[in-house]
Formats: sequence, structure tokens, C-alpha cells
Amino acid sequence: MVSVEIISQEDDMMTVLFKDSDRALLNAVRRNLMGHIPKMAIDTVRFQMGTYDQCIKCEHLNPAGVARRTAGGTGCSKCDAAFEKEGEDYIVWETNYAIPDEMIAQRLAMIPVPTDTEAYSFEESCPDCKDLVDEDRGCPTCNMIYTLRAFGAEGGRTITARDLTFLGDDSGNVPEAYRDIPITILHEGQMIELWATARMGYGVNHAKWSTTAGVTFEPRQIASISNDKRAKILFDMGLRISKKDFKDGKLEDIDKVSDLKKDLHNVGAGTGLSDDFDDAITLEDVKGEYLLSFETDGSMTPAEALNSAFNRLAERFSAIKEDIDHVIA
Repeated sequence: MVSVEIISQEDDMMTVLFKDSDRALLNAVRRNLMGHIPKMAIDTVRFQMGTYDQCIKCEHLNPAGVARRTAGGTGCSKCDAAFEKEGEDYIVWETNYAIPDEMIAQRLAMIPVPTDTEAYSFEESCPDCKDLVDEDRGCPTCNMIYTLRAFGAEGGRTITARDLTFLGDDSGNVPEAYRDIPITILHEGQMIELWATARMGYGVNHAKWSTTAGVTFEPRQIASISNDKRAKILFDMGLRISKKDFKDGKLEDIDKVSDLKKDLHNVGAGTGLSDDFDDAITLEDVKGEYLLSFETDGSMTPAEALNSAFNRLAERFSAIKEDIDHVIA
């Protein structure tokens, strides 16, 4: 029976050892990690366009010109402050910036937002939306709404994911480690205001719904010394691995074998030492054992991503079994 052992785990990276397995299963897990894990991502963005007069007293935004005394206005629509002189009574802002709206929307889509598959569902399976036509779907059970209103400054101000505000509790905020992702730069007189909607999807349909990156697997290997004298060429370099790391001429520790592979580049082809070294240390695959490594984009932990991939794989295998049973019944 296949067994899984966590070798290393960080905030967004994980390495797992599979035993009694084969390449077909590892490749299935790899494909599920990349494209079949449910994930929240910003899918639609609505931009507010126009020019506004911001009241210096209460910071309320008024449509351009409407509140100005010179245009017949009566002042700020919120606090009634008189709009007589620009820069003293009000500041003019325009939703005009260097980066096109389409590019900003694309950047927003790639910002990792938290994914809670227990709290949210797909629009097509949402209890409140599944019976509606596509354009009418979208509710707090299947959508997450973010807003962004930011203003420029003299010399330019970088607008980042930190400026995104989730309309809900703190669980929907962009993780702290990713809040410095840049969105655009606003200069004096420029502002941006938008509403962004995130929904659930799969990475197989778009990269914004792909939770993981750098998903790789390889056979687990052990190292053996076949010639002590020639192996000394590598050990004398004082790199990561020494002779004392080997037990009875073998090195089985996964991390140390990984370091050894890096060391062996110093005596490989093109170094001028390959003939003298002559494969004094060899690497051998361990039958049925594979190392799977991947990292997440921050929308969920590596453990959550791996468990989700396993669950999705189990569902697909179960569906195939049911189809086969139906055919041969």
C-alpha cells in the first residue's frame, strides 16, 4: 500500500516521500496539484471612472464641478464645506493612470486570495445560485468582494495588494507575505477606485486558479562509494558532504543526498576532474520511492493543497470505477 511521509514543510513549500508507488500515481498527483484544486481568484473587476473634487475637510468625493461655487454649487454634499479655491477647499482627482485597466485586472487576478472550500462553493453548485443563469449568479456563499480606493502623490505612490479591502471579516484579506505585490503607480492628481469579485475555479482553466507552482517529482536515490581513493578528490574540496556522512560506504539521508548531487557538479563534465573522479560515487534509484516537491501561491498551505489533490484524485478514481462497474455489470 502506498504511504506518504512529509520530509520538509515551510509556509509555502513542501517535500513529500511516496513509498510503494510508481510514476503513474506521482504524475496523477502532480497534475491534480497543478490544475484540479479548487481555488479562489479575482475573476471580474469593475472600475469607477471619472473626475472628482475631494473635500479637504471631510475627504468626501464629489462629482467634478458640482460642488464648486464658481460652477454654481453649494459646497460639499456631505459636510457643506464651501468649494471656493482648489488646493485649499478641495483637491481634484482623476481616474487616469499609466497602466491600462485590462493589465490591472490581470494583476489583481494573480494576487493570492485565501481559499476556504468549507465556507465557499462553486457558483454552479452554490445552493443559492445553481438554478440561476450565469450572469445572475454570485452571492456571499460563492463570491468574495474586494474594493480598492487609492490616491496618488507627488513623485508617485505604489499601490499594492495591501490596499485591497475585503468586504467581510479578516479571513478574506490577502496574506501578509503577499501584500506588497504591486498593482500600479499613481502620481499627483491620479486615483483608482474599483470593485473586484473573486470566485472558485480550477487551474486547468486559467493560471489564476492554479494554487501550486514548481511541482516536480523524482526517484529517491541513495549514494554509494565505489572507489575510496578517487572519491577523496571530492571530499578534499571541503564542500557540503564528507566521507564521515557515509555509513558503510552508503549515504541514504534524503537531504544529504540532495547536497551530494550539488557537490558532484564540481567533479562532473567540463570541470577537468571527471576522468580522475571516474564516478567514484554513484547514485542509485530506490525502487518504488519518489520525492514530490512543490510550492503554493499563498492562497492555502501546502498541506491543504496536497490533501485537496488527494481528495480530488480519489473522487476521479471513484467515478472511473463506477463507470467501469456499470459497463461490465
